[in-house]
Amino acid sequence: MPAVRVVLVDDQQLVRAGFRMVIDSQPDLEVVGEASDGLAGARLVERTDCDVVLMDVRMPGVDGIEATRRITTAARPEGRPAPRVVVLTTFDLDEYVVAAIGAGASGFLLKDAPPEEMLAAVRTVHAGDAVIAASSTRRLLQHVGPMLRAGSAAQPAARTLPEDLTPRELEVMECMAHGLTNSEIAARFFVSEATVKTHVGRVLAKTGSRDRVQVVVLAYTTGLVQPGDVLRDAR
Repeated sequence: MPAVRVVLVDDQQLVRAGFRMVIDSQPDLEVVGEASDGLAGARLVERTDCDVVLMDVRMPGVDGIEATRRITTAARPEGRPAPRVVVLTTFDLDEYVVAAIGAGASGFLLKDAPPEEMLAAVRTVHAGDAVIAASSTRRLLQHVGPMLRAGSAAQPAARTLPEDLTPRELEVMECMAHGLTNSEIAARFFVSEATVKTHVGRVLAKTGSRDRVQVVVLAYTTGLVQPGDVLRDAR
């Protein structure tokens, strides 16, 4: 399998050097470019065939949130998907998470996370199998979910779920919104992981979601999942 191609965007050279050393030590990952600010990062991604961008939040000029928005909304050559963005910050603040998700980020990670957690975030975001590193998933849902719901309530036109979602697809979507992985969903419904991947793919396609993060946002903003909800027993 070809290595996952990573671009680093951070205004601190030592931070980039540390990330590069860790990432390039892995046989399935490689750093293909670096930038020291958001504007340079967005331009670098435009001309670089990459899979994942590690993006600092706070940088001079164009910050990481705006750079993420530019990357995820930019037009791409046919057959070349937009890279997934993992936002990095030293500030464990919910507003950064909400802003990053709103800008199209597929993951959120603290800079002081252990190297193995950062590597896992790159791999899982690239594969689309998780919202973000497992240790951060429940926190994101518990603290950010109410903010997503509140933001939706303030919108003049409420978002709705597609009518062609089947009952099982709605159940799978609910599980995704609670941060369950494919293997956990498979165990919950006593089906194979391949079957779950098929359901997840249909949920993504029918809802027009790029990845599981967008499914989580949609589940909260449409009211499928409410802040404080406990996952119901499988039916």
